[in-house]
Amino acid sequence: MKEQMNEQLNLFRLDPETPSPRERHVQLGMRIVGYTLRHGRNKRLTLSIDERGLRVGAPRQTRLMDVEDFIRSHGDWVLEKLEEYAVAHAPRQLAIRAGVKIPMLDREITIDVIPGGNRVRWFGDTLILEARPHTALDVLARRGLQRRALDVFGDRLAHYSEMMGCAVPMLGLSSARTRWGSCTHAGDIRLNWRLIHLPLYLVDYVVAHEMAHLIEMNHSPAFWSEVEKLYPDWQTARDELKQRAASIPII
Repeated sequence: MKEQMNEQLNLFRLDPETPSPRERHVQLGMRIVGYTLRHGRNKRLTLSIDERGLRVGAPRQTRLMDVEDFIRSHGDWVLEKLEEYAVAHAPRQLAIRAGVKIPMLDREITIDVIPGGNRVRWFGDTLILEARPHTALDVLARRGLQRRALDVFGDRLAHYSEMMGCAVPMLGLSSARTRWGSCTHAGDIRLNWRLIHLPLYLVDYVVAHEMAHLIEMNHSPAFWSEVEKLYPDWQTARDELKQRAASIPII
């Protein structure tokens, strides 16, 4: 019996040759970064970043001070990749409930939920959802955000139409996953309502982009010349828009 118990206990013992790594910490600039270290058969020091954070592989006899010197020598890369991973894998699906904050233009708005007949209204920076029991709050939230988007986008279309000396185009909203806007040959413009989550200067860039299509229905150098007349810093805005796309909440 004693031998049998010893055999069972051995099942739960870790192999002394493969100890479980524990988290350590190293300072990179003004930031303390956690990492896990595994000594093994590596012939050289290696760094990797995944959902567990920073992981370091090292030859068996490598001293801890050498490991951390190695991490510090790649500090800029480590911080950049940790930030990129956090942004790319940030939870974007937003559960709508009372008190939730949502990015809108250059600020945050707050959701409030009260009993009512499935209507929405704004009070300053608060979106009030008047909801019946068991109503899908995300549907009401989208309705409120889309109404605000129509107001804001319409104002920006009017602004750029005045700059161009043309009539204000017909405006529609889209929910496209891959396009921020479109312009038809008839001169109608559709803008993605989710732009409402971004700063106003990025909304302006998309509006200017689509307005330029009223003159050039292509992406030729002549088209970009028209964009530049309306929005001189279009290249910076275009790059930022690409970066921010992955962080927009999904409602």
